Amino acid sequence: MSAVLLRPVNAQWFEMLVARKDLASALACLAVAGEVELESQRQGSIAELAPRLRAVLDEYGRLVQRYGSYWPPAATAFEPNAEPDAIAATALGRLQAWAKAADPLITQLQKLQHERTELEYLQRLLSQSQAPLPDLDLLLNVGPPLAGRIYLLDPRAAALALPATLLAQRIDCVAHSYLIALGPQAQIDALDAGLNALQARRLVWPAALAAAGGGDTAARVTARLAQIAQSTQPLQAQLSACNSEHGLDTALADMALVGWFAEQIPAFARTDHFVRITGWTSDPHGHGLEAGLCRSGLHYLMHFSSPPPQLAPPIVLRNPRWARPFELFARLLGIPGTSEADPSVLLAVLAPLMFGFMFGDVGQGAVLVLAGLALRKRFAAAELIIAGGLAAMLFGTLFGSVFAREGIIPALWLHPLQAPLRLLAVGLAGGSVIILIGLALEALESYWAAVAGRWWATRAGLVLSYLAALGWALDSRAGWLVPVGLIWFCAGEALLARRAQRLGAALGEAIETLLQLLVNTLSFVRVGAFALAHAGLAAAINALCAAIGPHWLALLGLALGNAVLILIEGLVVGIQTTRLVLFEFFIRFLRGSGRALKPLTLELSRKSP
Repeated sequence: MSAVLLRPVNAQWFEMLVARKDLASALACLAVAGEVELESQRQGSIAELAPRLRAVLDEYGRLVQRYGSYWPPAATAFEPNAEPDAIAATALGRLQAWAKAADPLITQLQKLQHERTELEYLQRLLSQSQAPLPDLDLLLNVGPPLAGRIYLLDPRAAALALPATLLAQRIDCVAHSYLIALGPQAQIDALDAGLNALQARRLVWPAALAAAGGGDTAARVTARLAQIAQSTQPLQAQLSACNSEHGLDTALADMALVGWFAEQIPAFARTDHFVRITGWTSDPHGHGLEAGLCRSGLHYLMHFSSPPPQLAPPIVLRNPRWARPFELFARLLGIPGTSEADPSVLLAVLAPLMFGFMFGDVGQGAVLVLAGLALRKRFAAAELIIAGGLAAMLFGTLFGSVFAREGIIPALWLHPLQAPLRLLAVGLAGGSVIILIGLALEALESYWAAVAGRWWATRAGLVLSYLAALGWALDSRAGWLVPVGLIWFCAGEALLARRAQRLGAALGEAIETLLQLLVNTLSFVRVGAFALAHAGLAAAINALCAAIGPHWLALLGLALGNAVLILIEGLVVGIQTTRLVLFEFFIRFLRGSGRALKPLTLELSRKSP
């Protein structure tokens, strides 16, 4: 594997000069590329734009609160050839002109909407009530000294304590509860205040129904709702025409751009006519950035150079598409620095193998693959589930296990419960290989950091002792190399320190490190142990299902058992895989000393600022 693939790189520093009127559009183009992090250079600034834009955005926020629910979606384009404050002023002017023209229409729509809501509540009461109802027209329009009310209650509300002089009836419908009350005006007023405190809604008898005269109340309500729908259509058509006349969708897109720009403003260096944008990009040669800027029709100058010495560049991980999901493991500890190895490509192989070994089953692995495919568009980490599921299917084929049952397919290697010692030994051997890979990455990092000589003089001795300790388990003659490696380490430390007194401390450090390596290796026994546990649970489920009488009930038990195994055992095995990666593998070489690139993103949404 190429060492270049394992090594992160610094982001590229760029400097860009654009006309001030093109600043907002240039930033939007850079954000769309998703490969740029801005780094301000304080040599004069346009930060004075922020207060002016904030004043416009505050006024825009008031318009959002009043009219936002009546606005169409914003256009996907925005005005490219104007300064941000000019874009904001033009867009706000359009919105204010639209508001002046649309306000009478919206007022009428709101009145009709309010009346329709009241009528819909009354219609539900009339259609769903199982109890006889009084004449609602007479009830709600009864004159002094009596008063009538209909209230909409929370269905979870407790029974209300009402005065005995009030005539009251509570009616529970499908989604709402109603209270009908009749009594003296003073007591009804007191009831209004009490129920208002309980957030009950008082329903009003619309004037249009009262003017329509008597007759079937339900039919009158239905007819009035039809009239409201008929009256609403021309108002909405007029509002749509008003939207088009004032270019409302374009104005909303421009305001969204201005709002995003106001949040992103750094202290850009500028002159009276130009602005200097500086920052970092993950595009190594800038070809992607320049292509996007050219497509936008903007005029600019871009220069790639060495960054200012006082700035710490962010780190870019360059992995193939199939390995990028496994960057998650390294990011749990931090971003690798440029002298640290990025293990993502290795983990794309090692992590699924460990997971699949502990969770070997063809059917259960296939379920994980399907779940990962279903979730991958919403959760990037779902691709880890796909890889783990494929590895589980591979080892399920080797173990001859399909949905916790053996015998459906032949085992290409072994049945775990029939060869437990071999399974544990394979887990231990695999752990030794992973530890050795970690030590090799440590050596590679010493080469990148230009201290390879020190590594060979000291740490190489510990690698020899570790290999000898592993070989001792196979051939006792390898044991004599263990002290050779320890002496190698101690002598190298003493020579580099030029102090004989360093020998004692070096010996203690060497023994501690060797013991730690061996303990880390023994931790991988759990890989085989969890494979045995998974097979044992599968056998237990099969035994329980075999004891169930009816065949259909046994199949149901098998399905439920598999579901439990997939959910619980899958989670536990995933945690164990993560633990082995973080605490047994990464501890050798990964320190997370880098800084991640934080790309500028373009999120144009209609929010109240």
